[in-house]
Amino acid sequence: MSKLNKDVLFLIFEELKFDKKSLYSCLYVNRTWCETVVPILWRNPGQYLTTINSCTSVPILWKIPSQYLILFNVIFLHLSKESKDILKKQEINNLITEIYQRPLFNYINFWKYLDLFLIENIISSSKIEESKKFDIRDEILKLFFSSNVKFIHLSIPQDYDFQLHHIPGAERCFSELESLSFCCDFGNCQNILNGLARICKSIRKFRVDNVHFCTNNSGINKLIEVQKKLNNVSFIGPYKGSRAIINIIEDESIYKSLEESLIKHVDTIQYLRMDWIPITKILSYLVNLFRLEISTCLPYPTNWNELDYLKDLSLPNLKILITRQVPIKITANLIEITKGQLTEISVLYNDADSKNLFKAICQNCSNLKYLNLSLSNNTNLLTSEFENLLISCQLLNKLIIDVVDFDIMFNWDKLLLILAKSSPTSLFTFEFHSGRINLEDIKLFFDNWINRNPMLLEIDSDNYCNEFGEKKQLEDLIEKYKVKGIIKKCSVYSNTRSRWLFL
Repeated sequence: MSKLNKDVLFLIFEELKFDKKSLYSCLYVNRTWCETVVPILWRNPGQYLTTINSCTSVPILWKIPSQYLILFNVIFLHLSKESKDILKKQEINNLITEIYQRPLFNYINFWKYLDLFLIENIISSSKIEESKKFDIRDEILKLFFSSNVKFIHLSIPQDYDFQLHHIPGAERCFSELESLSFCCDFGNCQNILNGLARICKSIRKFRVDNVHFCTNNSGINKLIEVQKKLNNVSFIGPYKGSRAIINIIEDESIYKSLEESLIKHVDTIQYLRMDWIPITKILSYLVNLFRLEISTCLPYPTNWNELDYLKDLSLPNLKILITRQVPIKITANLIEITKGQLTEISVLYNDADSKNLFKAICQNCSNLKYLNLSLSNNTNLLTSEFENLLISCQLLNKLIIDVVDFDIMFNWDKLLLILAKSSPTSLFTFEFHSGRINLEDIKLFFDNWINRNPMLLEIDSDNYCNEFGEKKQLEDLIEKYKVKGIIKKCSVYSNTRSRWLFL
């Protein structure tokens, strides 16, 4: 009965794996609860720390240095006597004490997600001399690779030249790897991937950041080739605001070979992101795609309009389509070939041809539940088309509107009136992103949202960034309409420009 109870507890705690506070409180209930929770908490310690992108250094949230130091100390307590003696010989004595309390658990054995960017930051938190960090890194990695752990995820940051596959125990530790995230650079990074290709055969999810910096992708191709059940592939370029964007490699042969490396996996790949214009007819082979994301970080060349094979393309299983900086004509074609199967669409592009996009959605997306649209000033002329879209998509339950031109005065009043008048009953969750949304327009929206489900609303607008003035007026307005039952929940913030900067 005790074993059964522990199994049931594990299933319950698994559902709470992203809820750090709840899991932490469970540690103090009793020994059984503690023993069940600890492996879940330590499976991926980095997820409970805020992070920054390991490739772009774009701040997502900042980590507190003390968090790194605490994690470093825990790792250090697990080092073997041999490792400590080696560090003593290197005169790294300030971290080593002869008497210390052993941890209650071997936390290293629970570690399933090896994030090497996190490890580097942990080492940096110790304030060790730069010349001695190599020795610390070497001993920490030996600790991980000498444990009984079998990692399921590996994340390799930019400019990482430590040859992981040569570390004793690497073959065992990476034998069940399911997910790999790798950041390209201009160096000889392909050696690591070629080495991993000899070890890892069960990767299902593969992500390459800064793919546009690849001058040699032999390791990427080899790693993709040897996988048995590759399901999710992302080739991601530099974010829009990166200075490094000027250093992009525009060698089509690199991208062509990456596309061709996917051919072997056409039966298993269901999720694909490409941050370049397709060079081959790869999309015509991937008939089992469930989610397709295409982005371009540079202005698109003319050959976008030469992709005539899209007209005859068939993606019968595609449910989610995301395009960024892809011409509306191409996006509309992709929508049309799905024949009504799409449930989610996200289109971020400043194009004057919104009419064709609205038309494609109206005619082909009766099952649509989620829609994210970027709109420009000309959209004000398409009120009837937008209304038809709302009428056609009766299952829609979330709508996000991005106004992409920060210098225009977008007529929010017209759009919001259409939403209040023609939204299907299932639609009451909205996000509005714009340089400016007038308070009067928002009030008009609230006034006309009568006899409907209370809305869930996010407003992201520069004119509400100040705690006083307009933001205070808007917050007062929101409270008033909460009392009336028009609003269930509403948040106001200002992140519009950075939102577009990092797309």
